[in-house]
Amino acid sequence: MNSFPMTQLGGVEVSRMVAGSNWFLGFAHQTHTKGEWIKKYQTRRNIADVLKVFLGEGINVAMSPLDPLMADALHDAEQQVGRKMYWICTPNWEMKEGDPSLDAARICFDRAAASGATFCWPHTCATDRLYDGLHRTIRHMEQICREIRQRGLIPGLSTHLPEVIVTADRMKLDIASYICIYNAAGFLMNIEIDWVQKVIHEARLPVTTIKPMAAGRLMPYVGLPFVWSTLRDRDLVTVGTLTPDEAKECIEISRAALEHRRADRKLQYTRSKQTLTEAAK
Repeated sequence: MNSFPMTQLGGVEVSRMVAGSNWFLGFAHQTHTKGEWIKKYQTRRNIADVLKVFLGEGINVAMSPLDPLMADALHDAEQQVGRKMYWICTPNWEMKEGDPSLDAARICFDRAAASGATFCWPHTCATDRLYDGLHRTIRHMEQICREIRQRGLIPGLSTHLPEVIVTADRMKLDIASYICIYNAAGFLMNIEIDWVQKVIHEARLPVTTIKPMAAGRLMPYVGLPFVWSTLRDRDLVTVGTLTPDEAKECIEISRAALEHRRADRKLQYTRSKQTLTEAAK
């Protein structure tokens, strides 16, 4: 089997590329109908087929919400390839104003442990609600990390706010990494791209970046080389793909970027390219 550049997350050796799940579970960040089509298309078998490509290329970590379909497909891919795939589970739970109870969170952590997750990193819709910019803290996060550790999981957090990374470092939280949006389009990023890069480069821990292709707004050949060339050697890139062939293409583009070479890939042909191909004859 092939290998891929590796890094460390909480003492676990993982690939720097992470298999994402938005194109498995219907989170297209485009239209409702696109999301519904994805959910109708993707089956346990289809998802497992994509994950098998990642595993075969040395990519041994996947990220998703706490979803039974993802857990089952991941297990199938592991069994068929004969290789471990670590799961970064990103749960979220119901929170009520003024209620510090973590009962709902504990249920999520229990489910993550029972489902076979290795990492448990609360999703941005939980983390960013707990962020207190005035007092520069993330409320209850120390307790949340302890609860996650007690279940044998490795804690982390997901955020859409770069200042949460700075705050997590200031608090010296017991976490392995932080999930952060980073792409050349600035999609869903609330400050300039170079400022997000600064936060990433100054972070105490590896940063696990997401949406490198801006949810389909950037071509892979544009989005992937940008993130690989501007991150640190220990940071990670989460890549979502719909099909096995898309996974293969994104992996090859990523390898080429890391190896400073031209990607070995077939370009899409359209009628407008006819004069270019004729001129080469």
